[in-house]
Amino acid sequence: MAAGGDHGGPDSYRSPLASRYASPEMCFVFSDRYKFRTWRQLWLWLAEAQQTLGLPITDEQIQEMKSNLDNIDFKMAAEEEKHLRHDVMAHVHTFGYCCPKAAGIIHLGATSCYVGDNTDLIILRNAFDLILPKLARVISRLACFAKEHANLPTLGFTHFQPAQLTTVGKRCCLWIQDLCMDLHNWKRVRDDLRFRGVKGTTGTQASFLQLFEGDHQKVEQLDKMVTEKAGFKRAFIITGQTYTRKVDIEVLSVLAGLGASVHKICTDIRLLANLKEMEEPFEKQQIGSSAMPYKRNPMRSERCCSLARHLMTLVMDPLQTASVQWFERTLDDSANRRICLAEAFLTADTILNTLQNISEGLVVYPKVIERRIRQELPFMATENIIMAMVKAGGSRQDCHEKIRVLSQQAAAVVKQEGGDNDLIERIQSDAYFSPIHSQLEHLLDPSSFTGRAPQQVQRFLEEEVYPLLKPYESVMNVKAELCL
Repeated sequence: MAAGGDHGGPDSYRSPLASRYASPEMCFVFSDRYKFRTWRQLWLWLAEAQQTLGLPITDEQIQEMKSNLDNIDFKMAAEEEKHLRHDVMAHVHTFGYCCPKAAGIIHLGATSCYVGDNTDLIILRNAFDLILPKLARVISRLACFAKEHANLPTLGFTHFQPAQLTTVGKRCCLWIQDLCMDLHNWKRVRDDLRFRGVKGTTGTQASFLQLFEGDHQKVEQLDKMVTEKAGFKRAFIITGQTYTRKVDIEVLSVLAGLGASVHKICTDIRLLANLKEMEEPFEKQQIGSSAMPYKRNPMRSERCCSLARHLMTLVMDPLQTASVQWFERTLDDSANRRICLAEAFLTADTILNTLQNISEGLVVYPKVIERRIRQELPFMATENIIMAMVKAGGSRQDCHEKIRVLSQQAAAVVKQEGGDNDLIERIQSDAYFSPIHSQLEHLLDPSSFTGRAPQQVQRFLEEEVYPLLKPYESVMNVKAELCL
């Protein structure tokens, strides 16, 4: 049997998020190499700042650490951890082995969360930096689609029952608006991330105050210097041993929000595919079913829905973790966070890669849409027909009764005989409606039933969407690539 933690080969489980779905760049951000290299970088930043503030650390020690940031002996670290049962000290020893001159000042005054939590915050920030442009690209692709189809009438649905007409572009704007809210929320949470900084075992900075012989100003300078080296504008003033786990709640909450948005979008696409009004891209050699060769299943949209459900559930982990952190810290957060933080970003990354692929190749079938409108529009047009008859001198009540009878006859043809809606033909054959026969084509023009939908699309894109996307203009031309 393979030992626990053995990730090699087809005989060991690997997360499909890493092996099958997520992008290489997102997998790297959550990789062991990136994590432990960042630990070493944090130890270097700490030593540099401590040297600047007067601690007896030599340039030779600093240079030795710099020269070995990437020289990580993972096998040695694993053996050390088996022996010590402590991942941070295992890597302190491993780093010290290749930096013998600096070994005595590595991790000086720090606690495990100095590298653990600060690395997590760096990773969260950098993971947001990877997926923010991806979300912006999805919005951009859908905005192009909405603009192109802003004037194309389509049957609206409430309760998935026929309702008043809208346009294909206006419906797409419902999707875009939710994604714009996600983009805004992501940017807010990303920019609100604060560094844990240099705080010591229970957040009091007591060890560093001792190192600097009671000089509070130097301790504050140390915290500020390391925070700036890590690229953060602010650090927490108050921490326990860890940064507050409420941060993880905020991060996973906004990622879960994307899950909700995408599940709605892709469910709509799946339903429209069933109606044959719209389809996601379908490749020339793609197989829809192993048994039914004619099938064109919306498998990308189904994948998005499947992963979106997973993404939405992950927020429960940090909610429960934050609620059970006793006093300054308990370690029952650690194993949970190793899983849920990485999985949330890898899942969001996969969803966005897939949704961009979908949005770059959406296919619309106007003739199918037109046929469905013809089936339902006669009933929707009855009020307009009544108004036209009244203007032509008819009685509103008499006309209403005539329409009611003819509508029920037409409905019986549709429901009981499986025929087409022939209400308009019945109206054209009834001499009572002869004063408006010449107006029927105009009264049944679908574009007259879409209200201000085209104007709403234009205003929405110009006032809300394009300004939001402006910071991402330089990355808009990147095409989506699916792993599988």
